[in-house]
Amino acid sequence: MNIDKAALQREVSYKASRSGGKGGQNVNKVSTKVELLFSIIDSELFTDDEKALLSQKLQSRFNKDGLVQVVCDEERSQYLNKELALERLAVLLANALIVPKVRKKVKVSKAAKLARLGDKKAQAGKKENRKKNFDY
Repeated sequence: MNIDKAALQREVSYKASRSGGKGGQNVNKVSTKVELLFSIIDSELFTDDEKALLSQKLQSRFNKDGLVQVVCDEERSQYLNKELALERLAVLLANALIVPKVRKKVKVSKAAKLARLGDKKAQAGKKENRKKNFDY
């Protein structure tokens, strides 16, 4: 499922803080690390069924307030980190909305069973022939 990033951006909130890593003096002066917070329950993008599925699959990603949190501090600018965090959230939500296909049980055909048994007999015959014959 493709998620509209513009609509998603209206429903997220950001927190910026100082980041470690590369950047020289820039690291000490500018708040480039971005924490993106998204509330699945309050979202208008998803139906109730989709919200339930997202809540179930992303349960480990919730913080204590029940918000999904995505942190990004890889780039030297806050703007790029916001874009990356939003992209990660969109991918995370899209992957969580994928419903796995239900496996259909299929009966093994008689021909397949016979082929398997034939292979087993051939293998057993090979091993039987390897035994040393002690009938003197």
